[in-house]
Amino acid sequence: MRVLIIEDEEKLAASLSHGLTQIGYAVDTLNDGEKGYTRISLHRHDYDIVILDLMLPGMDGYQICKSVRDDHITTPILVLTARNENETKVKLLLSGADDYLVKPFSFDELTARMHALLRRPPEALPEVLRVKDITLNPTERVVMRDGTQIPLTLKEFGMLEYFMRRPNQVVNREDILSHLWDFNYTSFSNVVDVHVKNLRNKLGKNGGEEILETVRGIGYRLKE
Repeated sequence: MRVLIIEDEEKLAASLSHGLTQIGYAVDTLNDGEKGYTRISLHRHDYDIVILDLMLPGMDGYQICKSVRDDHITTPILVLTARNENETKVKLLLSGADDYLVKPFSFDELTARMHALLRRPPEALPEVLRVKDITLNPTERVVMRDGTQIPLTLKEFGMLEYFMRRPNQVVNREDILSHLWDFNYTSFSNVVDVHVKNLRNKLGKNGGEEILETVRGIGYRLKE
């Protein structure tokens, strides 16, 4: 795996580079934001992950993340920040970062976060999900069908997003429970069926056909 580190603290950059090299990564380092953005743009297919400091000369981490995503570059970005405020974390994620680490952090935590990001699909999912005439915007939390907004509860929204990220796949009740509810719920509960029924009613039918179908004995499927 090849890693690009954009970090202006020389000791930290050198330490990270040495540690990652020792465990088998190929590592490049830069200490300037503009140079970092240029490198990502010109070599978008060369790096498996970018480790990006938030505060950099030239361009800061926010600007780099936003510009990279505007360029439709999907390389995972892990941001390093000394700021632990919730507002900073939210802004980072909305700007296009995949994850963040607050300084100081352990090297083991860094590599664990990297491994988690590298297990994700190589192509990022689109910002707005579309299945037939249904669109879902995860950031704005808005669902539209045929130009009309559909008001959903938080659980209904989460459930629809889960289905729309898996069009035409049969999803069983246990998977839905494990992703949308905590451990207090049991797989014998009918909470999933109730929410699916409510979601189906709100989505309505397309030409008389249910878009969210029941697969008997298994679960549900959102037809594309």
